[in-house]
Amino acid sequence: MIYLQILVNSVLLGGMYAAIAVGFSLVWGVMNILNILHGTFLMLGGYITFWLFHLYGVDPFLSLPLSAVAMFFLGYFIQLGIINQVIRASFFMTLVLTFGLELIGVKMALFFWTGDYRSVQTEYAGYSFQVGGVVIPLVRLALFGLGLLLTGGLFWFMAVTRTGRAIRAVRIDLEAAQLMGVNPAKIYATTYGISAGLAGAAGALVSAGFAISPVTDVEFLAKSFVICVVGGLGNITGALAGGLVLGLVENFGALYFGPGLQNALGYAVLLLVLFIRPSGLLGRAGYH
Repeated sequence: MIYLQILVNSVLLGGMYAAIAVGFSLVWGVMNILNILHGTFLMLGGYITFWLFHLYGVDPFLSLPLSAVAMFFLGYFIQLGIINQVIRASFFMTLVLTFGLELIGVKMALFFWTGDYRSVQTEYAGYSFQVGGVVIPLVRLALFGLGLLLTGGLFWFMAVTRTGRAIRAVRIDLEAAQLMGVNPAKIYATTYGISAGLAGAAGALVSAGFAISPVTDVEFLAKSFVICVVGGLGNITGALAGGLVLGLVENFGALYFGPGLQNALGYAVLLLVLFIRPSGLLGRAGYH
């Protein structure tokens, strides 16, 4: 029974991991930017949810859209005003720029909120139910469902909407997209804003089930990187697959090797996938 319980916990965690990573994969796949700021957007989204709950009693699941919208506009204007200036520069230059912006964001968060860990403690935080002897925490199930909803929502947006098709066109053939009247600067800003909005929503999910602090942005960024590489860059379902794999590895790894090696086992799987299948489990050309 313990194995079934760990399996259920891993799947629930994997859905949330997918939400954490899918925005990171979007920017990397479309714009070829290793977005170091992604973890900062996650952290800020978590803090928006925390302070709305702490100061005004707003339920974290109700404040999720506010976190997403706030991070969308922040990401949109950062891309349009700053990152777009070096979008044609080398990969290393964009990496350094986003790293510098990440340092500014973390230092400001430490200044205003200190490094204390905080979490949202709702009345229903401890609620759970049993199915065949397996305990399913209500909050974790909700986080899993919302994680799938965010991932599926991005898949639908990219496949159906005009903006989503424009993003795909810019990724596949920039010159052809320009000839069709697409403005790359605005599309890049929109793409980055969507990524930041997804990160803000994921941060709200994280704050509802885990503790956050300004320094947790590094952990979020590392997990996003592992998930995207394992699942396959350029594939939305790859983020879901990578999230599930990481959830399974961490939880079963904690059972057999102890919780201290959870993260190390995740990186070990990353190296294994890079060695066997560098494109990832579901990786393919373009962003799908």
